[in-house]
Amino acid sequence: MKPANYAVERAQVDGIPVVRLSDAARRAAVAVAPSIGNMAYQFRVAEEDILWFPYLSPAELKAKPVFCGIPFLAPWANRLDGDAYWANGRHYSLNPVLNNIRRDQHQLPIHGLLNFSPYWEMAESGADDASAWTASRLEFSRRPDLMAQFPFAHTLTVTHRLSGGQLEVETAIENHSAEPLPVAVGHHPYFTLPGVPRDQWRVHLAAGDHFSLDDKLIPTGERHPVGFSDPYPLKDAALDDVFGNLIRDPDGRARFRVEGAGRRLTVTYGPKYTVATVYAPPGKNFICVEPMSAVTDAFNLAHAGIYAELQSVQPGEVWRESFWISYDAGQGTKDDQSMPR
Repeated sequence: MKPANYAVERAQVDGIPVVRLSDAARRAAVAVAPSIGNMAYQFRVAEEDILWFPYLSPAELKAKPVFCGIPFLAPWANRLDGDAYWANGRHYSLNPVLNNIRRDQHQLPIHGLLNFSPYWEMAESGADDASAWTASRLEFSRRPDLMAQFPFAHTLTVTHRLSGGQLEVETAIENHSAEPLPVAVGHHPYFTLPGVPRDQWRVHLAAGDHFSLDDKLIPTGERHPVGFSDPYPLKDAALDDVFGNLIRDPDGRARFRVEGAGRRLTVTYGPKYTVATVYAPPGKNFICVEPMSAVTDAFNLAHAGIYAELQSVQPGEVWRESFWISYDAGQGTKDDQSMPR
Protein backbone atom coordinates (compact mmCIF):
# COMPACT_ATOMS: atom_id res chain seq x y z
CA MET A 1 0.00 0.00 0.00
CA LYS A 2 1.28 3.43 -0.91
CA PRO A 3 2.04 5.44 2.24
CA ALA A 4 -0.08 8.53 2.81
CA ASN A 5 1.67 11.82 2.08
CA TYR A 6 -0.49 14.05 4.27
CA ALA A 7 -1.06 13.37 7.94
CA VAL A 8 -2.57 14.99 11.02
CA GLU A 9 -1.56 14.21 14.58
CA ARG A 10 -2.98 15.34 17.90
CA ALA A 11 -0.45 15.52 20.69
CA GLN A 12 0.40 17.06 24.05
CA VAL A 13 3.51 19.24 24.22
CA ASP A 14 4.42 20.08 27.82
CA GLY A 15 0.76 19.74 28.70
CA ILE A 16 -0.50 21.92 25.81
CA PRO A 17 -2.80 20.26 23.23
CA VAL A 18 -1.26 20.64 19.78
CA VAL A 19 -2.31 19.63 16.28
CA ARG A 20 0.47 18.82 13.82
CA LEU A 21 -0.03 18.79 10.07
CA SER A 22 2.54 17.24 7.76
CA ASP A 23 3.31 17.01 4.05
CA ALA A 24 5.97 14.30 3.72
CA ALA A 25 6.67 14.83 0.02
CA ARG A 26 7.65 18.46 0.53
CA ARG A 27 9.07 17.98 4.02
CA ALA A 28 6.65 20.57 5.41
CA ALA A 29 5.02 20.62 8.84
CA VAL A 30 2.75 22.98 10.78
CA ALA A 31 1.97 23.03 14.51
CA VAL A 32 -1.14 24.73 15.93
CA ALA A 33 -2.07 25.33 19.58
CA PRO A 34 -5.88 25.74 19.67
CA SER A 35 -5.99 26.64 23.37
CA ILE A 36 -3.54 29.55 22.91
CA GLY A 37 -5.43 31.76 20.47
CA ASN A 38 -5.60 28.91 17.94
CA MET A 39 -2.11 30.04 16.99
CA ALA A 40 0.03 28.35 14.37
CA TYR A 41 3.40 28.65 16.06
CA GLN A 42 5.53 26.56 13.71
CA PHE A 43 5.76 26.23 9.93
CA ARG A 44 8.80 24.22 8.94
CA VAL A 45 9.86 23.53 5.35
CA ALA A 46 12.86 21.29 4.63
CA GLU A 47 13.97 21.57 8.27
CA GLU A 48 13.86 25.39 8.16
CA ASP A 49 11.50 27.34 10.44
CA ILE A 50 9.96 30.35 8.72
CA LEU A 51 7.79 31.54 11.61
CA TRP A 52 9.49 33.59 14.31
CA PHE A 53 8.85 31.80 17.61
CA PRO A 54 11.22 32.74 20.47
CA TYR A 55 10.36 29.74 22.67
CA LEU A 56 11.16 26.06 22.87
CA SER A 57 7.54 25.01 23.37
CA PRO A 58 3.98 26.39 23.42
CA ALA A 59 3.95 26.00 27.20
CA GLU A 60 6.48 28.84 27.41
CA LEU A 61 4.23 30.94 25.15
CA LYS A 62 1.27 30.33 27.46
CA ALA A 63 3.33 31.27 30.52
CA LYS A 64 4.80 34.42 28.96
CA PRO A 65 2.63 35.38 25.99
CA VAL A 66 4.22 37.62 23.37
CA PHE A 67 3.28 38.18 19.75
CA CYS A 68 4.91 35.54 17.54
CA GLY A 69 3.80 32.77 15.17
CA ILE A 70 0.49 33.75 13.52
CA PRO A 71 -1.82 35.61 15.94
CA PHE A 72 -5.43 36.26 14.91
CA LEU A 73 -6.73 39.81 15.39
CA ALA A 74 -10.47 40.25 16.05
CA PRO A 75 -12.98 41.81 16.34
CA TRP A 76 -10.68 44.64 15.30
CA ALA A 77 -7.15 44.51 13.96
CA ASN A 78 -4.56 47.14 14.77
CA ARG A 79 -5.65 50.18 16.78
CA LEU A 80 -8.83 51.96 17.78
CA ASP A 81 -8.46 55.69 18.29
CA GLY A 82 -9.69 55.56 21.88
CA ASP A 83 -11.89 53.36 24.07
CA ALA A 84 -14.93 53.58 21.79
CA TYR A 85 -16.01 52.85 18.24
CA TRP A 86 -18.93 53.29 15.84
CA ALA A 87 -20.85 50.49 14.12
CA ASN A 88 -24.06 50.74 12.11
CA GLY A 89 -24.47 54.35 13.20
CA ARG A 90 -24.27 53.59 16.92
CA HIS A 91 -21.53 54.45 19.39
CA TYR A 92 -20.10 51.70 21.60
CA SER A 93 -17.77 52.15 24.58
CA LEU A 94 -15.21 49.59 25.69
CA ASN A 95 -15.18 48.53 29.33
CA PRO A 96 -11.58 48.57 30.63
CA VAL A 97 -12.67 47.01 33.93
CA LEU A 98 -13.07 43.65 32.15
CA ASN A 99 -9.29 43.61 31.69
CA ASN A 100 -9.39 41.92 28.28
CA ILE A 101 -8.08 44.83 26.20
CA ARG A 102 -4.52 44.92 24.96
CA ARG A 103 -2.98 48.41 24.67
CA ASP A 104 -0.18 49.91 22.60
CA GLN A 105 2.51 52.38 23.65
CA HIS A 106 -0.04 55.22 23.42
CA GLN A 107 -2.57 53.28 25.54
CA LEU A 108 -4.84 52.75 22.55
CA PRO A 109 -6.78 49.45 22.29
CA ILE A 110 -4.94 47.22 19.85
CA HIS A 111 -5.48 43.90 18.08
CA GLY A 112 -8.88 43.01 19.50
CA LEU A 113 -9.74 40.51 22.22
CA LEU A 114 -8.60 37.07 21.07
CA ASN A 115 -4.80 37.10 20.69
CA PHE A 116 -4.08 34.29 23.20
CA SER A 117 -7.67 33.31 23.94
CA PRO A 118 -8.37 29.90 25.53
CA TYR A 119 -11.94 29.98 24.18
CA TRP A 120 -11.14 28.24 20.89
CA GLU A 121 -12.39 24.66 20.52
CA MET A 122 -11.12 22.30 17.87
CA ALA A 123 -13.97 21.52 15.49
CA GLU A 124 -12.33 19.02 13.16
CA SER A 125 -9.08 17.82 11.72
CA GLY A 126 -8.15 15.38 9.02
CA ALA A 127 -6.01 14.44 6.06
CA ASP A 128 -6.68 13.13 2.57
CA ASP A 129 -4.80 12.82 -0.70
CA ALA A 130 -4.77 16.60 -1.20
CA SER A 131 -4.09 18.16 2.20
CA ALA A 132 -3.99 17.99 5.99
CA TRP A 133 -6.06 20.43 8.01
CA THR A 134 -7.33 21.46 11.41
CA ALA A 135 -10.23 23.83 12.14
CA SER A 136 -11.05 25.53 15.42
CA ARG A 137 -14.18 27.44 16.34
CA LEU A 138 -14.97 30.24 18.78
CA GLU A 139 -18.61 31.01 19.56
CA PHE A 140 -18.33 34.69 20.42
CA SER A 141 -21.90 35.02 21.69
CA ARG A 142 -21.30 32.43 24.43
CA ARG A 143 -18.68 34.63 26.10
CA PRO A 144 -20.17 37.56 28.08
CA ASP A 145 -16.78 39.23 28.51
CA LEU A 146 -16.39 39.38 24.73
CA MET A 147 -19.98 40.41 23.99
CA ALA A 148 -19.66 43.25 26.50
CA GLN A 149 -16.96 44.79 24.31
CA PHE A 150 -18.36 43.88 20.88
CA PRO A 151 -22.10 43.05 21.10
CA PHE A 152 -22.49 41.23 17.80
CA ALA A 153 -23.33 37.53 18.03
CA HIS A 154 -21.16 35.54 15.66
CA THR A 155 -19.07 32.40 15.30
CA LEU A 156 -15.47 32.40 14.15
CA THR A 157 -13.88 29.40 12.44
CA VAL A 158 -10.20 29.45 11.50
CA THR A 159 -8.83 26.56 9.44
CA HIS A 160 -5.15 25.84 8.90
CA ARG A 161 -4.60 23.69 5.79
CA LEU A 162 -1.28 22.32 4.52
CA SER A 163 -1.25 21.43 0.83
CA GLY A 164 1.53 21.29 -1.73
CA GLY A 165 3.99 22.60 0.82
CA GLN A 166 1.88 25.73 1.25
CA LEU A 167 -0.05 26.80 4.37
CA GLU A 168 -3.53 28.25 3.88
CA VAL A 169 -5.18 30.10 6.77
CA GLU A 170 -8.92 30.48 6.18
CA THR A 171 -11.14 32.66 8.37
CA ALA A 172 -14.94 32.36 8.40
CA ILE A 173 -17.27 34.72 10.29
CA GLU A 174 -20.91 33.66 10.62
CA ASN A 175 -23.20 36.48 11.68
CA HIS A 176 -25.94 35.43 14.12
CA SER A 177 -27.03 38.96 15.00
CA ALA A 178 -29.98 40.85 13.53
CA GLU A 179 -27.89 43.57 11.89
CA PRO A 180 -24.78 43.77 9.70
CA LEU A 181 -21.55 42.80 11.44
CA PRO A 182 -18.60 45.06 10.49
CA VAL A 183 -15.48 43.12 9.50
CA ALA A 184 -12.10 44.56 10.48
CA VAL A 185 -10.19 41.38 11.29
CA GLY A 186 -6.67 40.37 10.35
CA HIS A 187 -3.69 38.16 11.03
CA HIS A 188 -0.25 39.19 12.29
CA PRO A 189 2.23 36.53 11.10
CA TYR A 190 5.85 36.84 12.19
CA PHE A 191 8.26 35.63 9.50
CA THR A 192 11.97 35.06 9.30
CA LEU A 193 14.32 34.00 6.51
CA PRO A 194 16.30 31.12 8.05
CA GLY A 195 20.03 31.65 8.13
CA VAL A 196 19.87 34.97 6.28
CA PRO A 197 20.90 38.18 8.09
CA ARG A 198 18.18 40.83 8.17
CA ASP A 199 20.47 43.24 6.29
CA GLN A 200 20.13 40.98 3.24
CA TRP A 201 16.32 40.90 3.24
CA ARG A 202 14.43 42.62 0.42
CA VAL A 203 10.67 43.13 0.34
CA HIS A 204 8.27 43.32 -2.59
CA LEU A 205 5.28 45.46 -1.58
CA ALA A 206 2.34 44.52 -3.81
CA ALA A 207 0.45 47.75 -3.24
CA GLY A 208 -0.32 50.98 -5.02
CA ASP A 209 -1.31 53.15 -2.04
CA HIS A 210 0.51 54.11 1.14
CA PHE A 211 -1.69 55.42 3.98
CA SER A 212 -0.52 58.51 5.87
CA LEU A 213 -0.53 57.95 9.65
CA ASP A 214 -0.56 60.39 12.54
CA ASP A 215 1.82 60.25 15.50
CA LYS A 216 -0.31 57.49 17.07
CA LEU A 217 -0.25 55.41 13.85
CA ILE A 218 -3.91 56.16 13.05
CA PRO A 219 -4.67 56.85 9.35
CA THR A 220 -5.32 60.51 8.57
CA GLY A 221 -7.42 59.73 5.51
CA GLU A 222 -4.69 60.71 3.08
CA ARG A 223 -3.16 58.20 0.69
CA HIS A 224 -0.16 58.54 -1.55
CA PRO A 225 1.42 56.34 -4.23
CA VAL A 226 3.86 53.84 -2.76
CA GLY A 227 7.25 55.48 -2.89
CA PHE A 228 9.36 52.55 -1.78
CA SER A 229 11.82 50.95 -4.16
CA ASP A 230 10.87 47.53 -5.50
CA PRO A 231 12.28 45.48 -3.97
CA TYR A 232 12.81 47.47 -0.79
CA PRO A 233 16.01 46.59 1.11
CA LEU A 234 15.65 46.34 4.88
CA LYS A 235 19.30 47.16 5.51
CA ASP A 236 19.41 50.30 7.68
CA ALA A 237 15.61 50.56 7.33
CA ALA A 238 12.46 49.85 9.29
CA LEU A 239 8.80 49.48 8.39
CA ASP A 240 5.59 50.07 10.33
CA ASP A 241 3.36 51.04 7.42
CA VAL A 242 -0.14 50.49 6.07
CA PHE A 243 -0.78 49.82 2.37
CA GLY A 244 -3.91 49.64 0.22
CA ASN A 245 -4.97 49.36 -3.41
CA LEU A 246 -3.21 46.01 -3.53
CA ILE A 247 -1.70 44.96 -6.84
CA ARG A 248 -3.35 41.72 -7.87
CA ASP A 249 -2.38 38.99 -10.27
CA PRO A 250 -4.89 37.65 -12.84
CA ASP A 251 -6.21 35.20 -10.22
CA GLY A 252 -7.31 38.14 -8.04
CA ARG A 253 -4.66 37.54 -5.41
CA ALA A 254 -1.94 39.91 -4.22
CA ARG A 255 1.51 38.49 -3.49
CA PHE A 256 3.99 40.05 -1.09
CA ARG A 257 7.50 38.62 -1.02
CA VAL A 258 10.50 38.65 1.25
CA GLU A 259 13.75 37.50 -0.35
CA GLY A 260 17.40 37.15 0.55
CA ALA A 261 20.40 34.90 -0.14
CA GLY A 262 18.44 32.70 -2.52
CA ARG A 263 15.45 32.20 -0.22
CA ARG A 264 11.98 33.52 -0.95
CA LEU A 265 8.91 33.70 1.26
CA THR A 266 5.58 34.61 -0.35
CA VAL A 267 2.42 35.79 1.42
CA THR A 268 -0.61 35.66 -0.84
CA TYR A 269 -3.79 37.64 -0.06
CA GLY A 270 -7.28 36.62 -1.13
CA PRO A 271 -9.54 39.38 -2.56
CA LYS A 272 -11.26 40.29 0.73
CA TYR A 273 -7.92 41.08 2.36
CA THR A 274 -7.70 44.60 1.00
CA VAL A 275 -5.06 46.12 3.30
CA ALA A 276 -1.52 45.13 4.23
CA THR A 277 0.31 46.25 7.33
CA VAL A 278 4.05 45.57 7.10
CA TYR A 279 6.07 45.70 10.31
CA ALA A 280 9.84 45.23 10.39
CA PRO A 281 11.33 46.98 13.43
CA PRO A 282 15.06 47.73 13.54
CA GLY A 283 17.26 45.19 15.27
CA LYS A 284 14.69 42.38 15.11
CA ASN A 285 15.11 39.25 13.02
CA PHE A 286 11.50 39.13 11.86
CA ILE A 287 9.10 40.84 9.50
CA CYS A 288 5.31 40.86 9.74
CA VAL A 289 3.36 40.90 6.48
CA GLU A 290 -0.18 41.20 7.80
CA PRO A 291 -3.36 40.43 5.82
CA MET A 292 -6.11 42.85 6.88
CA SER A 293 -9.76 43.13 5.86
CA ALA A 294 -9.75 46.84 6.71
CA VAL A 295 -7.47 49.74 7.54
CA THR A 296 -6.49 50.67 11.13
CA ASP A 297 -9.40 52.21 13.12
CA ALA A 298 -11.78 51.29 10.29
CA PHE A 299 -14.95 51.38 12.43
CA ASN A 300 -14.43 55.03 13.38
CA LEU A 301 -12.98 56.16 10.06
CA ALA A 302 -15.91 54.64 8.17
CA HIS A 303 -18.40 56.47 10.40
CA ALA A 304 -16.50 59.73 9.83
CA GLY A 305 -16.73 59.26 6.07
CA ILE A 306 -12.96 58.97 5.72
CA TYR A 307 -12.86 55.27 4.82
CA ALA A 308 -15.41 53.83 2.38
CA GLU A 309 -14.15 50.25 2.13
CA LEU A 310 -15.28 48.72 5.43
CA GLN A 311 -16.79 45.30 4.75
CA SER A 312 -19.67 43.73 6.64
CA VAL A 313 -21.45 40.39 6.80
CA GLN A 314 -25.23 40.39 6.67
CA PRO A 315 -27.43 38.58 9.24
CA GLY A 316 -27.35 34.83 8.69
CA GLU A 317 -24.50 35.03 6.19
CA VAL A 318 -20.81 34.08 6.32
CA TRP A 319 -17.74 36.17 5.47
CA ARG A 320 -14.90 33.93 4.34
CA GLU A 321 -11.36 34.59 3.14
CA SER A 322 -7.89 33.01 3.06
CA PHE A 323 -4.27 33.92 2.85
CA TRP A 324 -1.44 31.57 1.92
CA ILE A 325 2.20 31.23 2.96
CA SER A 326 4.82 29.52 0.82
CA TYR A 327 8.58 29.24 1.10
CA ASP A 328 11.25 28.36 -1.40
CA ALA A 329 14.91 28.00 -0.41
CA GLY A 330 16.05 27.56 -4.00
CA GLN A 331 14.78 30.57 -5.97
CA GLY A 332 16.88 33.59 -6.82
CA THR A 333 20.53 34.23 -6.08
CA LYS A 334 22.42 36.49 -3.73
CA ASP A 335 23.20 38.80 -6.61
CA ASP A 336 19.65 38.95 -7.97
CA GLN A 337 18.19 42.35 -7.08
CA SER A 338 14.88 41.97 -8.86
CA MET A 339 11.56 40.52 -7.80
CA PRO A 340 8.99 40.65 -10.58
CA ARG A 341 5.54 41.98 -9.81
